[in-house]
Amino acid sequence: MGEQKSNQTEQDLNHVLKARRDKLAELQAAGKDPFQITKYDVTAHSMEIKDHYDQWEEKEVSIAGRMMFKRVMGKASFCNLQDLQGRIQVYVARDSVGEDAYKEFKKLDIGDIVGVKGTVFTTKTGEISVHASEFTLLSKSLQVLPEKFHGLTDTDLRYRQRYVDLIMNEDVKDTFIKRSKILAAIRKYLGGEGFMEVETPMLVSNAGGAAARPFETHFNALDEDLKLRISLELYLKRLIVGGLERVYEIGRVFRNEGLDTRHNPEFTLMELYQAYTDYHGMMDLTENLYRFVAQEVLGTTKIVYNGVEMDLGKPFERITMLDAVKKYSGVDFNEIHTLEEARAAAKEKHVEFEERHKKGDILNLFFEAFVEEHLIQPTFVMDHPVEISPLTKKKPENPEYTERFEFFMNGWEMANAYSELNDPIDQRERFKAQEEQFAAGDEEANHTDEDFLNALEIGMPPTGGIGFGIDRMCMLLTDSAAIRDVLLFPTMKSLDK
Repeated sequence: MGEQKSNQTEQDLNHVLKARRDKLAELQAAGKDPFQITKYDVTAHSMEIKDHYDQWEEKEVSIAGRMMFKRVMGKASFCNLQDLQGRIQVYVARDSVGEDAYKEFKKLDIGDIVGVKGTVFTTKTGEISVHASEFTLLSKSLQVLPEKFHGLTDTDLRYRQRYVDLIMNEDVKDTFIKRSKILAAIRKYLGGEGFMEVETPMLVSNAGGAAARPFETHFNALDEDLKLRISLELYLKRLIVGGLERVYEIGRVFRNEGLDTRHNPEFTLMELYQAYTDYHGMMDLTENLYRFVAQEVLGTTKIVYNGVEMDLGKPFERITMLDAVKKYSGVDFNEIHTLEEARAAAKEKHVEFEERHKKGDILNLFFEAFVEEHLIQPTFVMDHPVEISPLTKKKPENPEYTERFEFFMNGWEMANAYSELNDPIDQRERFKAQEEQFAAGDEEANHTDEDFLNALEIGMPPTGGIGFGIDRMCMLLTDSAAIRDVLLFPTMKSLDK
């Protein structure tokens, strides 16, 4: 019975698709091919008319959009047009548009893109509408919008056919409009603080600046292997060396790793660097930036994600990694002085580690296991061990740790910042330690970048730097469950496989 129903639905769909193509063929034969139309002058949008009705009442407008609903009633009909801002009702009367035009209107299909000229008015039921004096078919829809037969509930299909998702789901469109506003607000804030936006290479010979496995490619013209960047860091620091004291870049980076609700192999990162400040300066900037963006985009500093309220208006908590691990695991790494003691503590607390892990690595494993999930409200976790911070200045009073912080909200890492290492001799030693880790099996370790070391030898001023995950920021500010919900075209497995 189910198979029979499915076959019937498929036959119905095929009939509808054929009918749409037949209608197009008729229009083309009559010299009215909609695909020959090159422009349409739009003078107003739906919500603009509704929100400022007193300014538009009884005025002629030209609107355009996709027909989402049509009801034919003898000599007069109604339809809804959907444009960028929303939907508006159109009243189409035979006596207003003419008999021939009215017949053509009745043949229009849901999904067709139409231009309408007419006068703004309010119906007897109080609905703001446009009384059409003429309409133009601008594009013929040859497919059927999904809810007509099976609804757009398949999330895989929604991500693959985002263009349909945007048509059918108003909240999805709102999310991406907010994402655009978030990026605009970031640029507005940083511009006000004297930062200069720059662009750096995506194809690089040495993908450094983060712990991640890169994508690799081959450049035929030079017969050289190249990588897609995993970070923006090392080129931006070169610009600080060059005297550009405040720089930032918002751009795609690429990491050859898994897919989950918070990870996509290509994602948007923002990194910024400021000369003559340190990681405390970066904390102040982060706090002010997040408050500004939330207020600008949402109109409030209180955000709600998955039912949990987070207050960006209050001072953000600041805690060292050592204190955070002690608070949530009960283990005080101030009392742990050797690798053997760290391993023993890990075994006691059932924290898995590898042979190559040093004391600082094990501290970080404790942090991941016991602390991260508790960091719901905005929190700066400071002073990471040197083993996991190869590009960061050591704390002068305690060189086992660095002037670094990670910013957490909702249990997620939202940003990573340093007092940048500007000692070329120390940096060479850190690169050497990373090369040893790579040789020991760590595929995410950094490689030595000789040109970057040369830049440091030219001289880089004391500098604060930070990297922000833009996609996670958009997830929080739009209450989106997965990173795919804030990426217009997320990475998907090929249907051919």
